[in-house]
Amino acid sequence: MAGKTRGRGGLRDRLLVKPGSTVNLADVDPNETFGHVKVTAEVKVAADLERLTSLQERLWAEHRHRVLIVLQGIDASGKDGTITHVMRAFNPLGCRVVGFGVPNPVELAHDYLWRVHQVVPGNGEISVFNRSHYEAVLVERVHSLVPQEVWSRRYDQINAFEQMLVEEGTTILKFFLHIDRDEQKRRLQARVSNPTKRWKFKMGDLAERKLWADYMAAFNEALMRCSTEQAPWFVIPANHNWFRNLAVGDIAAASLDALDPKYPPGEQIPKDLKIE
Repeated sequence: MAGKTRGRGGLRDRLLVKPGSTVNLADVDPNETFGHVKVTAEVKVAADLERLTSLQERLWAEHRHRVLIVLQGIDASGKDGTITHVMRAFNPLGCRVVGFGVPNPVELAHDYLWRVHQVVPGNGEISVFNRSHYEAVLVERVHSLVPQEVWSRRYDQINAFEQMLVEEGTTILKFFLHIDRDEQKRRLQARVSNPTKRWKFKMGDLAERKLWADYMAAFNEALMRCSTEQAPWFVIPANHNWFRNLAVGDIAAASLDALDPKYPPGEQIPKDLKIE
């Protein structure tokens, strides 16, 4: 998993949670930038967004591959910001952003994956999850909403669910946006102080903040048990928004590029066809 190694290089390999590895977020520096600087990173992000736009157009036209992007993290870790600054590369025609809040009564009457399965991507589509099915082993674990014997078996269930999606043609990218407690404090205070951001702050955020250690333990286990070859987790140092955007954009662009989507040939058209 990402540690304190410095120097530029492939961000995918540096940030990947290797399947079977031990995870301790306390060992991951959320200020890490691997030698990148903001000015050049922003140029790279702009180039990656152009790549993503082109790749998504071909993905949609080919109507073959499916892509699921999961954004997870503590409150104020930058999930909304990542969607605003990176996922804006995608044409809404072929992309759906889904936020997973507190389950409603209908969702609670079903299994915890029911609401998730309804919004996974179809052929040619990209789905972006703001929070995800992992809430079932995070919030529900931390707040003891279900017994340990229930949430503890969900890791294997989630792996099986994601394996099925992959076997059916879905590429899964899971990004954990990692900030430290001081950075969360700064961001929450900024929300309170800014009239245009205050709507995002809830008094309940303070109660959640007191559970920081419990959430870190839950994140550690989810990352450790559910990063697989087929559906890997990436831990993104996210104290610096510009590096977060660089890392997510770089990994997403490389992953879509590996699918090598192509424009379909279309119908056979006479060479001398003239539109009247």
